[in-house]
Amino acid sequence: MENRLYEALSGAEQGKPVERRNFFLHALSLTLTKVADGLIDPKIVLSWLVTALGAPAALVGFLVPIREAGALLPQLLIAPFVRNAAIRKTFWAFGSMGQGACVIGIALVAFTMQGAAAGWAILGLLALFSVCRAICSTSYKDVLGKTVKKTTRGAAMGIASSSAAIAVLAFGALLAVGIIPRDVTAIALVILCAGIVWFAAGILFFKVDEDPSDVDANADLFSLKALAKPLREDTQLRRFILARGLLVPTALAPPFLIAMTASEQGETGALGPFILASALASILSGYVWGRLSDRSSRSTFIIAGGLTGLVLGVAAVLALGTPSLWVVVGLLFVAQIGYEGVRSARKVHLVDMADEDKRAVYTALSNTIIGIVLVFGGVLGVISQAVGIWAALAVSSALIAAGVLAAYGLDEVQ
Repeated sequence: MENRLYEALSGAEQGKPVERRNFFLHALSLTLTKVADGLIDPKIVLSWLVTALGAPAALVGFLVPIREAGALLPQLLIAPFVRNAAIRKTFWAFGSMGQGACVIGIALVAFTMQGAAAGWAILGLLALFSVCRAICSTSYKDVLGKTVKKTTRGAAMGIASSSAAIAVLAFGALLAVGIIPRDVTAIALVILCAGIVWFAAGILFFKVDEDPSDVDANADLFSLKALAKPLREDTQLRRFILARGLLVPTALAPPFLIAMTASEQGETGALGPFILASALASILSGYVWGRLSDRSSRSTFIIAGGLTGLVLGVAAVLALGTPSLWVVVGLLFVAQIGYEGVRSARKVHLVDMADEDKRAVYTALSNTIIGIVLVFGGVLGVISQAVGIWAALAVSSALIAAGVLAAYGLDEVQ
């Protein structure tokens, strides 16, 4: 039974018991963390909570940058420790538990504090959360490459994306019909549950069967020359980072799509359909993109990026007029499908292109550079305010098109 399920989900022929066990442990651990991610989504849940607690509105603007850039920028410092550890699953496991502890702290703040003090406390805990997330991100691709067979890695991540999206969709539905009240106490309880889920994922990940890696006890952990060496010597790494950087607007563009309806619907009026569209896109496409990435992550980059770039180009034209809410919801749905594909492709491609001794450093270099790119992603907002939403969408489409062209130069690594 287990083997048939493994073959059906992974697309691989009969696997060894340890391969099946690790595949399912990865899929389940990732599903738990992705569910927890959805329950505390800084763009929606934490923003609502900080506002409901009476914190200054300015603090809300810091939530997403702290969450995103904070999880990427520290990775160059973390990578050497991962690279010089024989067993690396412990980094991810403790990182997940650390995220859980920070999220439980956020729930306690919601139960006990109000006003600016609550807002600053949540921002501080979110910063610590991001560091723990950086530890997980730096180590995960390395552990994935060591413990899950090539051509099944995307499937494991795709299962997690689609499964978690179903759970988050259910959470949204319970909120929409009022079964979960939209008050601080109820949301704080949900956040508390998310923290417990992160703890469970960390405990589960300890069970992954990982062989020790060879390490150099005399290695200089913080040799900047050694860290920068892959960028100088590996043209494929440079091209991968270039393509990934140019495709960043696949993640940044959705808020501009939502803003297209703000004038006629109001921001809160259109929120429900957009949440539904985003969740459905993840459910329907996560596993499919994962399987496709296992066959060719390069092709997935090109197809998913091209799809998103095309949709944003159409949206830029429509933004010159007054498109209906449901037209924009449809655009967001397709754009999110494309984003899921780009995300799946970049994860699988990096794992498959790098050898075991390079994977952690490649991950850290890539994520740190993309973290810097994200810091400057606010330029799209400036363009939107100065020229119009159509201009931000047009620039996003053009950058994505350039990213697709860059992806054409990537090697087939599967």
